[in-house]
Amino acid sequence: MITSDQLKDVLERTTKLHHYLNIDKKQIEFEEEQLRTQAPDFWDDPKRAEAQMKKVKGLQNWLKDYSDVELLANELELAFDYYKEELVTEEEVDADYAKVIKAIEDLEFKNMLRSEEDSMDAVLKINSGAGGTESQDWAQMLMRMYMRWCESHGYKVTITNLQDGDEAGIKSVTMTVEGGEFAYGYLKSENGVHRLVRVSPYNAQGKRMTSFASVFISPLVDDTIEVYVDPARLSWDTFRSSGAGGQNVNKVESGVRLRYQYEDPDTGEKEEILIENTETRDQPKNKAKAMLLLKSQLYDREMKKRLEAQAKIEAGKKKIEWGSQIRSYVFDDRRVKDHRTNYQTSDVDGVMDGDLDGFIKAYLMEYSGGEQEA
Repeated sequence: MITSDQLKDVLERTTKLHHYLNIDKKQIEFEEEQLRTQAPDFWDDPKRAEAQMKKVKGLQNWLKDYSDVELLANELELAFDYYKEELVTEEEVDADYAKVIKAIEDLEFKNMLRSEEDSMDAVLKINSGAGGTESQDWAQMLMRMYMRWCESHGYKVTITNLQDGDEAGIKSVTMTVEGGEFAYGYLKSENGVHRLVRVSPYNAQGKRMTSFASVFISPLVDDTIEVYVDPARLSWDTFRSSGAGGQNVNKVESGVRLRYQYEDPDTGEKEEILIENTETRDQPKNKAKAMLLLKSQLYDREMKKRLEAQAKIEAGKKKIEWGSQIRSYVFDDRRVKDHRTNYQTSDVDGVMDGDLDGFIKAYLMEYSGGEQEA
């Protein structure tokens, strides 16, 4: 049976959430933004209308989530009083307490995702490291892990480019993650190098092998975000796609390869950005998607500069290393450990089946505060 102090804590956290989330302000914003959708010419510009509807839905979700917490807190308070009058059991009060605690923690967790880019869809790219078949197999295992996570959270995953391994696994894959809330906000915790330690099925001596694969996450921009692409630095190649797809794949050059000569505006350093897309058999559609992926990369570079500036300011906090080894998966010891937060679990099978929420939450708990200050 919960105590009166536990009930008091629930009520206080609910009140604080009302303050932190600016619920009164969000209610006014929601009503104003909803009025704009009732204009007679609202759907004349479909892209602008969709962006507006997304904004309205986002505000509506915040209000609904808080309303649910408030309702559960009130029900718990009522149940606590009813228990004194022997109208409900201890088990019923404890069940109500568990529901409201989960709702509060979920909303507190969601409140960490307040940066502009957190609400965007995401581009997820995996590259196998040195090590041939072993690392290529590891890259494919990571691809499956993220696809399972996305599936369990209601996101749509589209593979825009896939390069198969020489014997097994994959050399690289690029995927878009869309259709749900905060895809980038959650997945940004996965940015970095992932290390696997296991007895390799590809080693005849049954030796313990270490493999690496890198994961890159960037926000997927849409047409509402202005990102400048210099046409003079842009060039295209076309090629025949490989893999499944029937006779058309071998006869038509539907695959596109975009090359962009990027120059850092601060340092003058030059680099070629290369993007390949074989998502569909329609070359114009593949070109449009490749341009979207290029804009996402350019946006991501500017965002990372902000994070680097933040790291210099926050001398007392850990620096977010975008290219560093972030996590080790040790199959023999039944252990997966994140080296940034020290969060670990022995449920290796669960992690490889997409149970990443513990790692994501630990990362956001440690790093999201600094991002908000930036």
